[in-house]
Amino acid sequence: MKFPVFPYASEMSCFLFLFFVISPINNVSPVPFTVTGPLHPVIASLSEDIVLRCHLSPRMSAENMEIKWFRSQNSSYVHLYHSGKEHLEKQQPEYQGRTELLTEGIGDGKISLRISNVSLFDEGQYHCSVKNRSFHQEVTLDIKVAASGSTPLISIERYQERGIYLVCRSRGWYPEPDIFWRDPSGRHLSFLAEETSQKNDGLFEVQKDILLTEGSNQSLTCVVRNRLLNQEKESTIHFADNFFPKIDPWIVGLCVSILVPVGLLVAILYLINRNRKLITELSWRNMVVPIEKANVTLDPDTANKELILSADQKNVIQGFMWHNLPDHPWRFNKERCILGKEGFSSGRHYWEVEVGEEGYWAVGVARQSVRRRGKLSLDPNEGIWAVEKSRVQTVQYQALTVPLTPLLLRKRPRKVGIYLDYEMGKVAFHDVNHKMHIFTFFEADFNRETVFPFLHVGIGCWLTVCP
Repeated sequence: MKFPVFPYASEMSCFLFLFFVISPINNVSPVPFTVTGPLHPVIASLSEDIVLRCHLSPRMSAENMEIKWFRSQNSSYVHLYHSGKEHLEKQQPEYQGRTELLTEGIGDGKISLRISNVSLFDEGQYHCSVKNRSFHQEVTLDIKVAASGSTPLISIERYQERGIYLVCRSRGWYPEPDIFWRDPSGRHLSFLAEETSQKNDGLFEVQKDILLTEGSNQSLTCVVRNRLLNQEKESTIHFADNFFPKIDPWIVGLCVSILVPVGLLVAILYLINRNRKLITELSWRNMVVPIEKANVTLDPDTANKELILSADQKNVIQGFMWHNLPDHPWRFNKERCILGKEGFSSGRHYWEVEVGEEGYWAVGVARQSVRRRGKLSLDPNEGIWAVEKSRVQTVQYQALTVPLTPLLLRKRPRKVGIYLDYEMGKVAFHDVNHKMHIFTFFEADFNRETVFPFLHVGIGCWLTVCP
């Protein structure tokens, strides 16, 4: 018996082979995997780079998978990678130019994302999402941003009956740090007041006050600690044993035995006590708060063309004609202003300016970035902290605050002393000849820039800088 032979039998056999054997291979489901990441928050230092890491388990290549880093379920993302290349069309604007997928190790399922120049905005949760065709897994990571601030600055605010009032300040920390005083044995000391503030840039400034009394430990340390970084900075202040002056008992006895009238006795004791305070105050200013006496000279490259400088660059006067000076980019082209050559970016400094009695003037300090072109507003918004003798007759002297602060001076200053404390953001002015305080700017925002002595010269005014 013969079986019929069908045409195209060999082609049919090949088709059936492909359908039943090859086709199932192409429809194999993706191999399942999990995405894992760090169990603890990732600590990122402010303004530095951070690398976020996740990986596939079991180990396999992620080169042909879709890798997406995102913070929330929306159309934008932190970083996207698929089909072997990066896709940043819908990347969040805050991350543009700041992210990079590190492909080294991606063949072993290691997925790493670098974020450059970390800011406080970057703090929070991130999702590492990996998708292989229909299979999808993700893991959540947590970023904590931290910043280590300035070394604590200890200052003596005042002397009072019971002792010396010490203040410790530090700024530029994140998150909010701990601050405390301790003695050489490590024991924490009780304090009088504590203050914490968060500035516009999001960083914290802390302050803690303490009273050093006679008989207490003569060596104290102020410590500021960032618990997130497990890092601390400290400053120590030392006092000599004879720092607190004493009045010898025999002086008091002599006064009592000689001065019978009670009123006269009280007056003498008051004078002795006042003298003791004055001696103490002078002692701590010389021992603890050294002030560098700045030898200021004026910078001709910043001088307005209407100003005339002396050969030693110490004196400046407003002229009556423009000089043929090069158009230096640092020169004030509209206002009759000039800066000192010497700039300050740290420490405490003091210099004096002879202002005389004629004309109007303004003296103080200015940031390096102060505007040199066009009309200039003499106030802290422009980066200038100064006092002036005004052209307005009704208000003769005023501090150049916003708004202006009239100064009720009993005598005309002829020489103005300028005291700069860079770390504390303090600029103080006093009348040298009459030994009177004029005005103090507190918490001046120098924006971490160098600041320079600043002079504004009015008509008929002659200014001289001296240490």
